[in-house]
Order: sequence, then structure tokens, then C-alpha cells
Amino acid sequence: MDPSTSDKHPEPREQVLDSLASLGDAIDQLVELAQQRLQVFDVDLSQGGWQGVKRAQALTAFLRRGSHARLEIIVHETRFIETSCARLLLLLRQYAHAVTIYRTSGEARKAMDPLVIADGRHFVHRFHVEQPRASLAIEHPQLARPLVMRFEQIWATGEPGLSASVLGL
Repeated sequence: MDPSTSDKHPEPREQVLDSLASLGDAIDQLVELAQQRLQVFDVDLSQGGWQGVKRAQALTAFLRRGSHARLEIIVHETRFIETSCARLLLLLRQYAHAVTIYRTSGEARKAMDPLVIADGRHFVHRFHVEQPRASLAIEHPQLARPLVMRFEQIWATGEPGLSASVLGL
């Protein structure tokens, strides 16, 4: 099999994750696989390696894959991003056309099962924010579909969280 083909369509697989370290590794896999769209829902991005150099480099590579690449993040609270994710904020400024960070509102604030979805085909679904257990699925669009719908419902409640321009004093 041609290696370039296998990169675009990896072998389907599912895996249960049971630690924060494996969760971070799984998110890194999704960022590498993503070609067009990364959708992220989390309480505040404080777990899973979002503040790290490696993740920022991977997200930069994703955003450089083409003008069609989009990173959509929605969180309950933006404080951690503001205080601890300088690299992510830099990406927000550099790729303002492609990166959106929203804050949840209404019923969506009750959601406690973080999601990362790549291109509607691959995902990590953490069952509850207080537990490290999660499910990783690669090349399973049929399993991802309900999670994409869930993300879109949460996204629909979104209000501006952080923007590329810094306003105020």
C-alpha cells in the first residue's frame, strides 16, 4: 500500500483510554490526522496538553495544511486559556480566519464530556471530565456522527469567548 494513501485513510480502530497521558497522546493523533476541521469541546482545556509546545506545533502544522483548515474550540471557562495557553492564543492571533474560541451558555454549560473530533471521522470522547477514561476512534465516521451533532448543539449555544484582538486597557 502506498504510504501517502495510508496517511489519508488509516486503518479503522477503537481504543479505550484510561489515563490523562493516553488522552493527550490520542488528541495528538487526531491533530495529526485532521485535514480540514478540528472541533474541541472542553470545560477549560486544562487537561490533555493544550498548553504544550508539541500541541502548538501540531496545531500550527494543521492550520498550514490549507486555507480550508478550521479549529473550533468551545469551553465553559476561558481563564485557563488566557493564563496558561500563550501558544494557543498566538495561533488565535496568527490564524484569526481559521481559529474560533467560544464560551458555552445555557443548557450546554451542563455538558461534562469533553470531545475532540477530526474531520467528522476520528474522535476522542472523554466520558466525564472528572474521570480520565475516554474512547478513541480512528476512521469511524458512523460512530463520530452523533458526537458531531452533540458538538454542533453545544456550539450553537456559544458566545464569543476569546478573540484575536485584545481590547481594553
